[in-house]
Amino acid sequence: MMDLNALRMFICVVQTGSLSAAADKLNIPLPTLSRRIRELEEQLNIQLLERSVRGTRVTMAGSRLYEQSNQNIEGLLNAEHILKNEQTFLKGRLRISLPPAFEPWWSLLTEFRKVYPDIHTSVYIVERRVDLIEDGIDVALRVGTIVHETMVARRITEYRHCLVASPSLLKNLGIPKSISDLHRFPCAIWSSGANGTPSWKLGTDNFTPEAVLSTNDYLHLKHGVMNGEFITELPPFLARQAIQNGQLIPLLTDHLFPKQQLNLLYPSHRHPSLIVRAYLDFCVEYLKNTSLK
Repeated sequence: MMDLNALRMFICVVQTGSLSAAADKLNIPLPTLSRRIRELEEQLNIQLLERSVRGTRVTMAGSRLYEQSNQNIEGLLNAEHILKNEQTFLKGRLRISLPPAFEPWWSLLTEFRKVYPDIHTSVYIVERRVDLIEDGIDVALRVGTIVHETMVARRITEYRHCLVASPSLLKNLGIPKSISDLHRFPCAIWSSGANGTPSWKLGTDNFTPEAVLSTNDYLHLKHGVMNGEFITELPPFLARQAIQNGQLIPLLTDHLFPKQQLNLLYPSHRHPSLIVRAYLDFCVEYLKNTSLK
């Protein structure tokens, strides 16, 4: 397939009359422009420009390519301009669901509203896995592997939970050196059900705590562990600041929790609207510069 960016550069050279003038207009280095034009010539296996000490002249083949492609390129650029304007002035409602206590998304949505001030965002915080169709949700943020034939899952990042304790608890009970040492400590667990007895996967080992507390709220766990009540696991974004401040200590760091996948989920039978596509793309770009780890 022809490199359209390089073709656009070639058209600019023809229109401006020289490589240097085109480089100035496109605001790119002259060597970069020359290299891209040479690559286009190699791709097409034809010479588009004749270069000499007196300057650059378009070949007959180059003139034919310019005549055939200039109008089409202008059409593509005009379409790109229209789409960008539509994105800039998007208006409407975006309905999303998030897991509880997923703090990084609060900041992400703040930035999203700055870029798209005319999109009204409705956020549905729920621990259960919502039915997007029944609940009228456009995009759901899901943690874990997605297996759903009628949904599209866009994987955006992954992270690991961490095992933590307060300095005061460790001062009283010591620092666990091995997984078996955890039996000496009060532990609290995250559980989606009152009767659940989940285990911790720590490296290649499984450990089932005798929990003094079971809850489906990570903020509850964070509150208790910082008070020195127990050892627990936390998502890294809930523990990071407290670890940096010395309020929490990471434990058994050579026994890692499994990676957690983070996906954006939306119905497969619907063509994503401009608003949904804008949200999906924004999340991906935002997470390139913001780590959940």
